[in-house]
Amino acid sequence: MSFFQLSDDQLEQFNRDGYLHVPALFDPDETRMLVDAARGDEGVKGNAFGVDDRSGNPVKLTLWNHPGDDIYGVIGRCKRVVDTMEKLLDDEVYHYHSKMILKEPRIGGAWEWHQDYGYWYNNGCLFPDMGSVIVAIDKATRENGCLQVLRGSHKLGRIEHGLYNGQTCADPERTDEAVKRLELVYCDMDPGDGLFFHGLTLHRSDLNSSDKPRWSLICCYNTKHNDPYKDSHHPRYTPLDRLPDTAVAGTGAKSSSAGQQFLDPEEDKTTDGQRSMVE
Repeated sequence: MSFFQLSDDQLEQFNRDGYLHVPALFDPDETRMLVDAARGDEGVKGNAFGVDDRSGNPVKLTLWNHPGDDIYGVIGRCKRVVDTMEKLLDDEVYHYHSKMILKEPRIGGAWEWHQDYGYWYNNGCLFPDMGSVIVAIDKATRENGCLQVLRGSHKLGRIEHGLYNGQTCADPERTDEAVKRLELVYCDMDPGDGLFFHGLTLHRSDLNSSDKPRWSLICCYNTKHNDPYKDSHHPRYTPLDRLPDTAVAGTGAKSSSAGQQFLDPEEDKTTDGQRSMVE
């Protein structure tokens, strides 16, 4: 069986656009394992907390810093993810944190334009050489609030983030202008698809107005040379125990997050006391 390997053309595309969509990053059997694990995982569901959008609709998420031996940790440590991220960011990477986003039908809230590095900058990360991969658990569509990105927005540099309309997000004056000049892309995804994106890429999502959930797993990475200069609620450089791609289908009984240490949202003091841990 062959697994995804980044091509030179895809690397060029990522450097140009700030994101890369990889259909079927995980095959149907692997995806089925992930879906079944997430839906039945009381640890993930029981440790979820809400972040309200401007209309009071909650985005629910669960977050943890260190990847375990469950299917989420194996996905975050497998070669097709880690090798790709290292090529995209041009350095050894380590696991910065992961999160499960649970956008429920009809009430799953929106999120305003932001850059992940807009938050992570305040955690002592000097360089924007960071990135994430989002793995779709449910089909992601415009109707259920799929991720939106501005193509090429990582080239804008870091935009100031602050409290606007009840959320900590990028300065609306600048994002309004960026929307006029850059292409807005709706990232429709099938279950098992992956979307790699740069820490400076502007992204947002709408309310889930459908009758279907949109859950997704997001694994975030920092580069070794960007080891934070101060402690925060996310880790400093920690060598990553990379796993072969075949390990994803071999998680077996370790399909739940039992034993995982989830992050208390009160520990996140990144920007103006607001939660900064959504997608």
